Amino acid sequence: MKKVITLGLAATLIAGLGAAWAIQYQKKSTPLVLTTSFEYPQKTPLRAFQLTDQYGKVFDNSRLQGKWTLFFAGYTSCPDVCPTAMTKLAAAYPKLKAEAPFQIVFISVDPKRDSTKKLRDYTAFFNKEFIAVTGEHKQLLPITRNLGMAYAMVGDGDDYVVDHSASMTLVSPKGERVAIIKPSGEVGKVPQIKNKNLIADIHQLINKLG
Repeated sequence: MKKVITLGLAATLIAGLGAAWAIQYQKKSTPLVLTTSFEYPQKTPLRAFQLTDQYGKVFDNSRLQGKWTLFFAGYTSCPDVCPTAMTKLAAAYPKLKAEAPFQIVFISVDPKRDSTKKLRDYTAFFNKEFIAVTGEHKQLLPITRNLGMAYAMVGDGDDYVVDHSASMTLVSPKGERVAIIKPSGEVGKVPQIKNKNLIADIHQLINKLG
């Protein structure tokens, strides 16, 4: 009798494990229907980097562990793309962090003008939980390229502007690139990401990758 019960329990356990495996396999193999994002086929860890946050603390790969990170690059003097994107991120943030541990990181690519105090005031205006980081260009160029972003200084003297990507990059709790999120827009207008699409895409990616 005990043997029959033991075999029955073993069969139930195996069936349960099989069902769990099937669910995980289905989640990983089912193509996602992403609206504004492009998932990287290979989840590559970000190369080692080191920047400084708005409180003067080191921000490196270790601070990506255990939470999802959405990176956006810009500068505090940006007249249109940055404030538009940051406003949208502030609105989307509550729903993003409700799904999983989540942080939003603003990378300033204008270290000459963006001091830690300026970055602190800038991010606090949108959300005090947002992180702002910067560094010297020799530190910024490798990490922005690794994230699939680009920027360039345009103009001479102190009146320069910064041309930069309007895209965002999602990084996993393991510090791996997961997806790039691209805005859309008409010619002559500020490119924007629709929040409902941003939230839906990120939720799908989180559910797929856990």
